[in-house]
Amino acid sequence: MRCQVIAFSPTGGTAKAAEMVADVLGDSKSLVDLTDSTRDYSDVVMGEGDVALIAAPCFAGRVPAVAMERLAAVAGNGVPCVVMNVYGNRAFDDALLEMADGAREAGFNVVAGIAAIAEHSIMHQFAAGRPNKADDERLAELAAVIRRALDEGRVVEAPAIPGNRPYLKAKAIPLVPAYAGSCSRCGRCAADCPTAAIDGETLKADREHCIACMRCAAECPDGSRKVSSLMVKAASLAIKKEAEKPKEPELFSV
Repeated sequence: MRCQVIAFSPTGGTAKAAEMVADVLGDSKSLVDLTDSTRDYSDVVMGEGDVALIAAPCFAGRVPAVAMERLAAVAGNGVPCVVMNVYGNRAFDDALLEMADGAREAGFNVVAGIAAIAEHSIMHQFAAGRPNKADDERLAELAAVIRRALDEGRVVEAPAIPGNRPYLKAKAIPLVPAYAGSCSRCGRCAADCPTAAIDGETLKADREHCIACMRCAAECPDGSRKVSSLMVKAASLAIKKEAEKPKEPELFSV
């Protein structure tokens, strides 16, 4: 059984968690990278013998809209699917349910949901260093439960995924990274931006298209792309109480 990983992972935390699950779910795995703004995802077609793992981060309680739009172009063809939402230790709110709904609309048979934790992509003090070894072990355990159910032909149709409809209203993202004087103008940020929000000439981010995924900051070889430290501090204080509570990976329904 091949595990087709369909992931939106701008800074790598989601992909790291997904890899641990995929290694157990399938005998082999392949990756569809939903961060590629140049790809036509209608050429992604699931086939017999596949199991899909759809993984995406949680941004303010929702899944990045661009990830859902690209997932919608994929042909699920009824293959069993696990949706996994990865969040920065505050809460995943409606994001996992949104992923399950989107996967079904794309033709997947959603058999389970996983909520996992990774280091917050902006406020790095929350869930720092995660997923860690304990997370990897726990995710492998959860994946093994799903794998056994698939192998034995006992999967839950329409598993109970937590969340609410209508989903939380998507919020505007004020934390738009800008470049500093140390920028060498290599252009990597513009080339790799998942939403093509950075102008290749000026290297300025379009506020209407930037989703504050922080890929540009994470990949900048000069460390020059940053968000306002004052705004980050304010945002940290707003979520501190909830984000500091210990959270563990969770499995929903197999």
